This record gives sequence, structure tokens and C-alpha cells, in this order.
Amino acid sequence: MFVNKNDIRPFDKKVWLSSPTMHGDEQKWVNDAFEKNWITTAGENINEVEKLVAQYAGMKYAVALSCGTASLHLATKLAGEKLYGQAKPNCGTLQGHKVFCADMTFDATINPVAYEDGEAVFIDTERDTWNMSPEALEKAFELYPDVKLVVLVHLYGVPAKIDEIRAVCDKHGALIIEDAAESFGATYKGRETGCFGDYSAISFNGNKIITGSSGGMFLTDSKDDADKVRKWSTQSREAAPWYQHEEIGYNYRMSNIIAGVIRGQMNFLDEHIAQKKAIYERYKEGLKGLPVTMNPFDEKNSSPNFWLSCLLIDKDAMCRQVRGENEALYIPEKGKSCPTEILETLASFNAEGRPIWKPMHMQPIYRMNGFVTVSGNGRGQSNAYIDRGEATDIGADIFERGLCLPSDNKMTPEQQDIIIELIRSCFE
Repeated sequence: MFVNKNDIRPFDKKVWLSSPTMHGDEQKWVNDAFEKNWITTAGENINEVEKLVAQYAGMKYAVALSCGTASLHLATKLAGEKLYGQAKPNCGTLQGHKVFCADMTFDATINPVAYEDGEAVFIDTERDTWNMSPEALEKAFELYPDVKLVVLVHLYGVPAKIDEIRAVCDKHGALIIEDAAESFGATYKGRETGCFGDYSAISFNGNKIITGSSGGMFLTDSKDDADKVRKWSTQSREAAPWYQHEEIGYNYRMSNIIAGVIRGQMNFLDEHIAQKKAIYERYKEGLKGLPVTMNPFDEKNSSPNFWLSCLLIDKDAMCRQVRGENEALYIPEKGKSCPTEILETLASFNAEGRPIWKPMHMQPIYRMNGFVTVSGNGRGQSNAYIDRGEATDIGADIFERGLCLPSDNKMTPEQQDIIIELIRSCFE
């Protein structure tokens, strides 16, 4: 189905970037919590969800928490304690220590390092998967040889180059926190993401591949680590007949009602991934002939969950675009376009897209933090350097030219055809 832009009317109902998809089983387990009066942060739904997620991810233990950020925070706190010992009173476990972090991500990945008084050093992206560059990571260890913790992300559901990153970390004796918030159900060499870190985290936020409206999961193969995180998440209560507290705790446990929604969603994870993959493939086919590419992945070693389909405009097909801190402007040009034009066009027809994550080293709150990137001359030679936002860094380039397309698994093929035609019209 191909249509003329002038004949297109705005969608009657908004086509979302990625919204929750409910099936009915969720209500069954929510009602179960009501009927048994487990309206609290304990109950059968939580126990079952922890069991199901651990089994799916191939891990021994899972701890259900209030959100993915809570999971990342306690993973970060645990890593800091393992590496540097318990913190001084009123100080985080990473106080005075640098942590290597993925640069292109949502700030929820990075903020837990600040919660624990650490200092993030951002590692540039590589083009093959849009994830952390193993080469830049190796260069970062040359610049900061004392660093012992790396925070890795699987961006938009695409697995990072895990084996290469693990090899670099093992060489330098560093632990890995794996942020699999966006990639639940994705695999690398046949293994699920969420099982590759020393500590791993998953999100069940409302826009994720499956959802509880909120919620997160901490994953580990260590019973001691699982018990520690479980204790911290319940205000660090000691095993005493009264409320006894000997260390700082947090109110991070998952609600049994939220767990009921996730429990009902689990049976549909593979179905959602298949639907998201079909969306990606339809975009890839429908946009052929345009000066654009889809977000890449390692077809030999990985199977993404295709959470979001993204588009990257060729450099020579970019019209002039400038972005401030809170707004963007562009000049239309025949045969060319830019993310701002495409996103505004989609929005005018009631479809939601989104810019690519703005790299962390470009964020006002983190602009004074270190950033390590690798620049090459095309002949196999490269060098790493601390850079403060020059146009040569890969993450900034992808942010400049990329955007996230409507990827809702309830979007019909006919709606997607219209979205494809709208994108094509931007290059006319």
C-alpha cells in the first residue's frame, strides 16, 4: 500500500513509539493479589515473577524491585562495596572512584554512579551496534588504569559486543554492571542478555518489551548478592523481633500488584519480540532507496529484541539542522531531510517518534566528566583522546543524524505504510 502525502489524513488514534500491550492474563493475577489480600511488597506474584525471569535469563537468582533504576542503583552499590569496602558514614560506596560508563544511553544508567558518589567517565559508541566501543574502552584503561567498574548498556534492545568488552574488563580486573533494561529477550551467541554482567538489571517500565507499568529486576548467580540486595531493598531490616537497622536501606521492593501484571505478561514476551522484529523488517524494506539505514546489529552473533526501530540519515542527505538545549531548527532542502523534520512531520499526523538518546557527555549535568573516544583515519590507525563534544565522536554523530521511529506492536501494517510514506515525503 503506497499513498500520496496530500491524501494522508492524521491518524484518528495516536500511533505510539512503544506503549503497553495488555492481553488479559495480567488482570487475572492482579485480581489474585486482591482476593488473597496481598496488597503489599510480598506475595505469590513476586515470588513467581522472580522465578520466571531468572529462568528465562538463565540466572540463578532474581530480586524484584520497584524499577530498573533501583536495580541499577543496588547493583552499583554492591559493586562498589565488593571493590572498595563499605562506605564511610553518609558516603557512597564509590566515593572518589571513576567508573567507565556507556555514553549513549538514558541517564538512569548513569545516575546510580552519582548516587554512590562515583565519577562517570563516558566511553564512546561504535557503529556496528551503537553500543560501547571495546576499542575506546581499552584506551580508557590506558588513561585511567585504576578503574575497576564498567557499566554496559544494550541500546534499543541490541546486544553490545559482549565478548570483546568482557575480554577487556577481565584483562584489567574490572567488574561489569549490565544494563539490560531495554533488551530483555535479546540474545548474544544464544544466551539471554541479563546474564553477562557480574550484576545485571532489567526494566519493566511502561514502554518496555513487556511491562508492569513499572518494576525492575536484579539478576545474579550469587545467593549472597541476591540476599544483600533483597535486604537493602527492604530498608536494610535486620533479623530481629523489632525494627533493627545497622546500615542504610531503601524502599525499593516491587509491589505484588505490579508483579501480577508482569506475571501475566511473561507468556507474551516472545510474541512481542516477533511483532517488533516484523516492524523493523517492514521499515527496512519500505525505506529502501532512501539515503538512510536502520539501527545495526551483529547478525552473526546476536538476536535483538527489536524494542525500538531506529533510522540514521546519510551524512550527505542531511539538511541543515541546529539544536539548542531545548529546541531544534532546520532549513528544508530538496532531496534532503533531518531528524527534526521527520519527527515534526510524524507528529503532525499523530504519530510519535523520538530523537536518539543524547549522549551523556553532551548532557549539561555531565559535561565536565571525562569522555574517551577513538578517531581513525581509515587506514587502521587510531588514537584515543579525551574529547569535549567535537563532531568527530561517534555518539554525537548518531545523535545528530538518527531518530527512533514509531515501534508500537499494535501499529498495523497499513499504519506503518503511511508512516513510511511520510518519511519518504521528507526527502522529496
